[in-house]
Amino acid sequence: MTALAEFAMLSHGWRRALLLIVAGAIAGLSAAPLFILPALFLALPVLVWALDGAERGRGLLHAVFGPAFRIGLFFGFGYFAASLHWIGAAFFVDGGWLLAAMPFAVAGLALILAIFWGLGTALAFVFWSSGAGRIFALAVGLTLAELARGFLFTGFPFNLLGYALTANVEMMQAASLVGVYGLTFVAVLLAATPALVWPGAERTMVARVLPLFVALGVIAAQVGWGNYRVNQTETVPFDDVVMRIVQPVIPQDVKWQTFAREETIVRLLDLSTMQTGPDDLGLDDVTHLVWPEAAIPFFLSDEPELLARIARELPDDIWLLTGAPREAYGTNGEIVVGAKPYNSILAFNGAGEVVTSYDKTHLVPFGEYLPLDDLLRSLGFSQLVQGSDGWAAGAERRLMSLPGSPSFLPLICYEIVFPGALGAPVDEAEFILVVTNDAWFDGSIGPGQHFHHARVRAVEEGKSMVRAANSGISAIVDPLGRIDVMLAEQQVGAIKGTPAQPLDATLYAQVRNWPLIGMLTLGAVLALPGWIRRRQKRDDY
Repeated sequence: MTALAEFAMLSHGWRRALLLIVAGAIAGLSAAPLFILPALFLALPVLVWALDGAERGRGLLHAVFGPAFRIGLFFGFGYFAASLHWIGAAFFVDGGWLLAAMPFAVAGLALILAIFWGLGTALAFVFWSSGAGRIFALAVGLTLAELARGFLFTGFPFNLLGYALTANVEMMQAASLVGVYGLTFVAVLLAATPALVWPGAERTMVARVLPLFVALGVIAAQVGWGNYRVNQTETVPFDDVVMRIVQPVIPQDVKWQTFAREETIVRLLDLSTMQTGPDDLGLDDVTHLVWPEAAIPFFLSDEPELLARIARELPDDIWLLTGAPREAYGTNGEIVVGAKPYNSILAFNGAGEVVTSYDKTHLVPFGEYLPLDDLLRSLGFSQLVQGSDGWAAGAERRLMSLPGSPSFLPLICYEIVFPGALGAPVDEAEFILVVTNDAWFDGSIGPGQHFHHARVRAVEEGKSMVRAANSGISAIVDPLGRIDVMLAEQQVGAIKGTPAQPLDATLYAQVRNWPLIGMLTLGAVLALPGWIRRRQKRDDY
């Protein structure tokens, strides 16, 4: 390790860049679904050592975009290229020339996201020193970078570093205290401690290894407290609520084809009504039937006979919650010609009438809408997700309150990945409903990552999550992140279960990111003494 530390500190040019890209890729192994936490303890020290050897210069431009920025940029590029490579699977759906663009798109996304890490390491380097304070500076810098990545330019908080500390149900419980952003600060701080062990000939062995053992002790304490919380927290299912979730596994290249509409509805209805075992009563005991995002792949006005067929199959006392495109209507009740449609969740009663709806508010850039729309379309680009000229964003996030049903927060796909940003209604929701379509990424690790992020939201908020996915993973998750029932990826079928009632508000749900602000402030304070000593030494010369 001493040789690796010295190489990281002394390398320059392409050698440093290659080392950091490889180290970042290794760090990406700590993300879902692999969760190889030791990889983070191996990779982050390389980042620290590289910053130890970074050249200092004068001037604002050099401070912001100098060697420290490039070190974080290369490391972040490796991390995001490794952990988000699955996004390239979407290009196989349409094939053709898009396959040639796939490597550039994946690399481009990784590079854009890595800019945030570059700015984070540049900020950390301002307060860099030779002592332990530098890992606090790095934790502050990278956590602020992850916060910026999650909020700026609509946000993209996939695979925050803190998810490395949520590998199992016991570890997830810490998210109920500080959220994933708080765990990001902790993850960087803990995983960087090996940099304090090597090299260190001027310090005693005890002084060198003590921070590493403290880090391991913190993780052990996290697991122990999580185990205690899981075993001591009682969850109570809702009375008179039985939900049936259908996973039809409609291929993405077929889903929006006109010829497949009837076949799609037939499959959905067959899976909804079939008996999966001797004790399964089909829909007779079900209160809520849930279909995934865009399960109905057409406007209701286009296929009235198929809508009537759905109504005939539904019992009178059931709610059907399904994803479907929704046309924009004006105040006169007429369809607004030329207006973009909405990606929506529709609530049908047993008579087949739409009682209420929710329109997706947080759209995916380049997936559901095009930034700089006119310019990019003139160059031949289009959004990946089908729907005329893209989707319109809904007006606001709100609860769905159906007669005789617990109120719930409806979310569509990508909306579930934003920690602490599910909207004010989540505080009043009795559970969270997510419909999604991850078929764009079938065969990759993407659906597993997406599902894990959703589980952590349930823990943060202390509320059950009901998730219906076209091709998986569909599940009912309790407020502790435990899976009650589940359909695996590519498993055609239906599951039935009852979500648990919400727990008392978690600390994170009550105070949100205030503990994180405290950690960032403490980290900055602990980074200052080493920085002050370095400044004093420089002034002495």
